[in-house]
Formats: sequence, structure tokens, C-alpha cells
Amino acid sequence: MVKLRRAIVKHRVLILIVSILLLIPSILGYLKTRVNYDILYYLPDDIETMVGQDILMDEFGKGAFAMEIVEGMPLKDVAKVKENIEQVDGVAQVIWYDSFADLSVPVEILPDEIRDVFLTDDSTLMAIFFEESTSADSTMDAIEEIRSITNSQCYLSGMSAIVTDTKNLSEKEAPIYVMIAVLLTCIVLAVFMDSFLLPVIFMLSIGMAILYNLGTNYFLGEISYITKALSAVLQLGVTLDYSIFLWHSYQENQERFPGEKTRAMEHAISNTFSSVVGSSITTVAGFIALCFMTFTLGMDLGIVMAKGVVFGVIGCVTILPSMILICDKAIEKTRHKPVLPRMDRPAAWINRHHGIFIALFLVLLIPAVIGYRGTDVYYNLDTTLPDSLPSVQANNKLSEDYNMNATHMVLASSELSSKDAKSMLKEMKEVDGVKFALGLDSVFGSSIPRSFIPDDVKEKLSSGDWQLMLVQSEYKVASDEVNAQCEELQNIVKKYDDTAMLIGEAPCTKDLITITDVDFKTVSAVSIIAIFIIIALVLKSAVLPVILVAVIEFAIFINLGIPYYTGTVLPFIASIVIGTIQLGATVDYAILMTTRYKKERGKGKDKKEAIQIALTISIPSILVSALGFFAATFGVGLYSNIDMISSLCVLMARGAIISMFVVIFILPSMLSLFDQVICATTIGLRKKDRKEQQ
Repeated sequence: MVKLRRAIVKHRVLILIVSILLLIPSILGYLKTRVNYDILYYLPDDIETMVGQDILMDEFGKGAFAMEIVEGMPLKDVAKVKENIEQVDGVAQVIWYDSFADLSVPVEILPDEIRDVFLTDDSTLMAIFFEESTSADSTMDAIEEIRSITNSQCYLSGMSAIVTDTKNLSEKEAPIYVMIAVLLTCIVLAVFMDSFLLPVIFMLSIGMAILYNLGTNYFLGEISYITKALSAVLQLGVTLDYSIFLWHSYQENQERFPGEKTRAMEHAISNTFSSVVGSSITTVAGFIALCFMTFTLGMDLGIVMAKGVVFGVIGCVTILPSMILICDKAIEKTRHKPVLPRMDRPAAWINRHHGIFIALFLVLLIPAVIGYRGTDVYYNLDTTLPDSLPSVQANNKLSEDYNMNATHMVLASSELSSKDAKSMLKEMKEVDGVKFALGLDSVFGSSIPRSFIPDDVKEKLSSGDWQLMLVQSEYKVASDEVNAQCEELQNIVKKYDDTAMLIGEAPCTKDLITITDVDFKTVSAVSIIAIFIIIALVLKSAVLPVILVAVIEFAIFINLGIPYYTGTVLPFIASIVIGTIQLGATVDYAILMTTRYKKERGKGKDKKEAIQIALTISIPSILVSALGFFAATFGVGLYSNIDMISSLCVLMARGAIISMFVVIFILPSMLSLFDQVICATTIGLRKKDRKEQQ
């Protein structure tokens, strides 16, 4: 480390030049990284709903699905609209009533199955199938083109339209997220640090590390839009501590080595590296825990953020020291008196009233746990978007005017007899909430041999080993009603054909609910165990990890319990990832204070004095760190129109502040209460404890 720190200080200009040059491939990698906007894509490949989607694409050449509502237009004009849509690149097929009956046939004599599905008093519906998956570039391009060739009388609904609008909104807002985070963080740092230029240097250094992280995402193939939107903001908030620690260490070493700034920086690099590596491991462990999710969005976010923390540590001990030394004169000219006063008195007051804070902990614990367990979450993905978007308006129109919400598809064997297929369709129609069930045998009847059906009609609903049936539901996706409906439909199709599969957005979302419920428990357990082990090794103690994890988990319970009492419903992903992120990112506050307490206790100080010193030294760093994390996320939470992003950022911001208060007020009280047990179970304090008892 001695050689490394000297090399960093000596070659600071070269390091800065190389770091700037590395931004070029990083920016290119960032621009070339594909972004996935379909949340359901991250379901496991081997579940039946996803296998069915692959069969639909392979056998029928159909991937995504949408419904087009056309209002107040003569049928001949609607036929032209259909013809134009069929010509759009990426569209596999459009099914309308003229797919089964000639337009010359009077509407009044059409079979009920066709008239009820496709025609209403003043409007008509058509089903659009796309060649690729919901989030494929060709599908989103096709959605945009369909919108451009249809007029205001047409409404395009479905998951593909939702994904397209999500992409457009996310791409517009993402750069603003970074601007808001940087601006608010700079304001906080300018106020609480001792130089107005220092926040700019911090942001430049961290910004480079963020770009390196975003650029290397290219090697992952693609990332989710949630990862793209959050990674820069989250990396800024999580790694800001490391820059603050380096600066404080640099100042302390300048007092040790007056007039020798390069030597002071060398020692600051050593001190920062040894301290930051220990604390960053807990943060990385929190993010790696997300990789244990079956729902692979967790792995996507976990890998990117773990990588971001590593880049943050490297940048903190290489780029930042180089920048500080090069800009030393400018930093000195912009110095100002720190706003934060000495913390001797607040520390003494907290230390004296430790009993009150223990009591407060016990009083708040039960309602916090009740709220934590009772908070509701939603899974309906269009709920995350504003009502002004075309896809949301179309979905609402389909629901309100036509009483149609989820569209299911059944893939059944082509060997299934016409009689059984007809019976299966009839049973499905009778299920509560089913508006219609459409297949070859419902349109033409089982009495007509399939060999008599024209090929161009048959190929729309039959291909190779499979036949396709459409089932329209009155119930909303992710509702209890539609989940029960899916169960009943699944039982019906399996009764007639054990190879048959129920697929579509609602069945996929039902699987999502089941899978993420298990993932929530898995991720929580893995993160707690991993961080417990790391703290035990870092602090060489059996009891301190229990206290530290319990304190931060208490903060998490409060954070995720508040929505229960305010009646707020969270997006499902928030309940899974927030606990892990908050634990990994803010346990550092507790480690910082506990490390100082342990150090002072090891020097022979009694528990009261050791806690007093730990509080006095730690409070300023914890305050600035937590407020920086808050600033980086809270503004984005208020600004974002995507509730998935907004909720996650608000929860992270609030979690940082709650963890800050809990560590400052509750943790010292816990250390005081369990001091004897801590000394007896911590390496380095055992002898000291025995001497005190003698």
C-alpha cells in the first residue's frame, strides 16, 4: 500500500489524464447498451407462462399482443385501418371480424361469437400480434408507427403500448434525474463541508466512476430501465461517503504533517482504503443479495450496483486524491467556516438519556413491525405511469367503455378434437368475468370439419402442433379476481389437454406475485446473514453484529411500515429491494460509530466516555453522509412521473434519514446497555473487560 499510495500521489496528473481518456469508451459503451423496458421479461424462463410465450413466437410467429379500439368509423374505413396496420414492419397479424367473415355479410346475421367480440354499437376492436416480444425494438417501433398512421378515433392498448410509453418517458426523464441529484447533493455538501469548490470536485470524481460503471454495462448485453434510471443516482448516494472520508482523513493528516500536503494525502489514501474497503464490502453484499432473486431484475440491479460500488472505491483512492492535489489552491480560496458545530453537548445529552431511547425503541418496535408486514403492494404495471399517456388512456377506455381488461391466450394441442375444443371454450365462457372465449371451433362450430376451413383463416388460430384461443377478461391484471379466474381457466384447459398452457399478461403477473413473495424472504435472509458475517469479521465480535443489524432492521421496519399507516400502496419491487439497499448502504453509519467506540474502549476508556467520544466524532460524518444520500434520491422521487422510480427514490431518501436518527440515538443506547456482553464477546476487549471486573 505504501508503494501504491506514493505512485498515486506522484503520478496524479497522469492518472487524471488517463481517467478522462477512459470516459470515451465508457460513453460509447453506455450509448450502445440496450435497455429493456418489460418487467415481465425477468420472470424465469422455465415457468409455463414464459415457455408458452416462446411457443407462441416460434410456432405462430407472434410475440407481443395489443388491442386497437376504433370509434365512430364505417366498417370499410376500419378495414383500411386494419390493412395499413398489417403493412407496418414488426406486425405479424391483425385479427378483426373480416378475418372470419366477409364485409359484405350484414352485421345482423353474423354469428354471435364474432359480433360480440369485435363489434359494439359505435366502435370495433381488432387484435394485433407482433413478430417479436413485448420489449423488442421492432415491437416498440411498430407501436409508434401504428399510432402515427391512425387518428384520434383509435386507441392502442396492451402491454406493448405500456412498454413503449415507459421507454419514451424514461428516456426523457433519466438525464434530469442525474441533474437533480447532483445539484441537491452539491448544495448539501457546500453547506456542510468547509469549501464551496469541494462538492464540484466530489461530483466530478464520482461522476467518472458512474460513467465507467454505466459503460461497462455493455458487456452485460442489456439492463432494465429501472437499473438505468436508478444506478447513477444510487451510486452517487452510496459512494459519497468514501469521498467525505478521504477529505476528512486528508485534513487530519495535514495537521500531523504541516506543509507536507503530498505526504498527508499518501496517508489519507492508506487510511481511506483500509476503512472504505471494509464498509464497502457490506454495501456490495447487500447488492449481491439481490442476485439470489428468481425474478432476475434483482440480479440485473444487483450486479450493476455492486460493480458501481467497486468503481466508486477505486475512484475515491485514485481520481479524487489527484483532483484534490491539483486543485489545492482553488480549494483553499473557496474555504468557509463549517456550519456544523462541535457535537460534544449533543453527544453528552444522548449519552445521559440512553434509557429513554431504549424505551422509545421498545415502544416503536411493535407498530413498526405491524406496519412493515401490513404494507400493501401493487403489481399492475400501468399503475406506475401517469394517466396522460396514450397507453394508459387506451387501457382505461377498454376497461370503462367495453368492460375489458386482461387478455389471456390458451395454447392447446392441435390434436385436441373439435368436440373437446368446443366444450373447453364453452366452459371458459362460463367462468366469472370472462367476456368471450374465441377459437376456431367457437367461430365455425365443431360440426364443420377443419379441412373445410380456408387456410388463410385457419393459420390465424392454428399452427403446427398448437392451436390458439383468445380469452377476454373483465377483471384487471394483478387483481385477486383475475388471479382466481386464471386458476379456474387453468384447471379447465388442463382437464381437456394436459399440455395446454394459459399465457398472457395476467397469468405472467400471477406468477410474478408468487415468485416475488418467495424472493422477498430469500433476499432479506441472504442480505442479513451476509452482512452479519462481514460485520463479525470486521469488528471481531459475536454480539456487535446482532446489535448493528437489529438497529438498521428497526430503521427498515419503520421506513417500510410508514406506507401502511399513510394508506400508500407501493410497487412490488420496492418491498423487495429497499430493505436490502437500506441495510447495505446505511449499516456503514453504525459500523463507523461502533468502530470508534470499540477503539476507545480498547484504550481503557469506560463505556460512558467511549460512547461519548464515538458520538462526538461520528455524528458530523453520519449527518453529512445521510443528508447527501437524501439529497441524491429525494429530489428524483418528487420529480419522476414513473411511480416505480419515484417510490424507490422516496423510500431510499427516507430510509437514509431514519437510519441516521436510529444510529445516532438508538445505537449508543444499545452499546451502553450491552457493554459488558460486548466486551466479553469481542476480541481485543475481553482482557480489558476482565481487568475492569478485577
